[in-house]
Amino acid sequence: MGKVTGFLEIDRREQKYQTASDRIRHFREFTLPLSETDVREQAARCMDCGIPYCHGPNGCPVHNQIPDWNDLVWQDDWRLALDNLHSTNNFPEFTGRICPAPCEEACTLNLENVPVTIKTIEQAIADKGWQNGWIRPEAPEKLTGKRVAVVGSGPAGLAAAQQLARAGHEVHVFEREPKAGGLLRYGIPDFKMEKHHIDRRVAQMTAEGVTFHYGVEIGRTKPVSDLKRDFDAVLLAGGAEAPRDPGLPGQELDGVHFAMPYLVQSNRRVGGEGEPETPILANGKNVVVIGGGDTASDCVGTAFRQGALSVTQLDIRPRPPEMEDKLIIWPYWPTKFRTSSSQAEGADREFQAATLGLVGKNGQVSGVRCARVDEKRQPIAGTEFVLKADLVFLAIGFAGPIKAGMVEQSGAPLDRRGNVDANEQDYRAGGGKLFTAGDMRRGQSLVVWAIREGRQAAHAIDMFLMGTSALPR
Repeated sequence: MGKVTGFLEIDRREQKYQTASDRIRHFREFTLPLSETDVREQAARCMDCGIPYCHGPNGCPVHNQIPDWNDLVWQDDWRLALDNLHSTNNFPEFTGRICPAPCEEACTLNLENVPVTIKTIEQAIADKGWQNGWIRPEAPEKLTGKRVAVVGSGPAGLAAAQQLARAGHEVHVFEREPKAGGLLRYGIPDFKMEKHHIDRRVAQMTAEGVTFHYGVEIGRTKPVSDLKRDFDAVLLAGGAEAPRDPGLPGQELDGVHFAMPYLVQSNRRVGGEGEPETPILANGKNVVVIGGGDTASDCVGTAFRQGALSVTQLDIRPRPPEMEDKLIIWPYWPTKFRTSSSQAEGADREFQAATLGLVGKNGQVSGVRCARVDEKRQPIAGTEFVLKADLVFLAIGFAGPIKAGMVEQSGAPLDRRGNVDANEQDYRAGGGKLFTAGDMRRGQSLVVWAIREGRQAAHAIDMFLMGTSALPR
């Protein structure tokens, strides 16, 4: 805990943002960090709540020891707080920026709607560690002689690779793209997390002995059989990239795109990787984003930064209540009305709106045909309307990993949802030396779940190779 009476004396303070009119002019991070004194005071609010649900399974999938490092920050022992944080989370500067913070919803003080600012404190600890040079390579004392291939360099693959390298294994990461990070780099916009954070971790891991192979697509430019032949264990961590396809009438019109190609293009452009042959740009256009999740919100923020005339977001769900019933929901993640920073930049939001189809002129999309829905999400007759649209993004989720190529060649079994089938104990993808973790196993999820699965899969692989493991689960 922090200060004994801190939660009674100190009000919750959150990081502020640059004004919307300023931040939409660039793609950089726009949060305004709290001062060190303010962060310590926020950590002091952590109370002796008996059962700290914040780091239980409902609050933090990686089981961050939140009360412990809150107390250490309050005691001004930032170095030990960083060590504690790293004991459960390989990349706290990632989660401190892009995790939605279920830990704060599970905080006991959230019963009064003033939870500890856990996410802000976590980011502050990690950032201070980098600023002070405390985060350095941790090379193993001895090598095991075992070789492990990790396919995919998203958060699950990176976490697993770092853990396995520190256990003394020779780790090779195979990445299809020119740079590491997966959706951390190519899906999440820079205004939520700048990519130098990834670059620092890749440099750290390289110094720890991890070898990165870029531009290698397993299942296409290199067969899975080569990995099975050359390595003692193979971890499939390629994510869940197949978009959910609504099959809307008019979906073939120019100007209609799935969300991820748009975000990937923008991130490549911002990262200096060049301009695609067929750019997707929102400047001067009326944009409609179909979907109500984080990916849709990222499209909204990106479109505003590209100079969209208007952005409308469609959500088939009813508008949630402003506040949840704490006595029924807490400490679980509540469904309530939330406004992301991107939505706050000027988006119009339509709830209980089903997309019936897309209309166009001369092969170019010109509008989205919609209708209100009932409680069963069925269109209500007589409520149809058309939204003007020059550019439409489909952001309604993902349907698991892409099957063609690596998954098919691996022979790994699939579950009924189409994900690679493995349990949370050994992460084995069928028999033999194949393992899987992250979105490829559990479906599209949060970065914090990917890190947890990567760490647990690393423990399972270490056990498989050595018969015992000192790696945490």
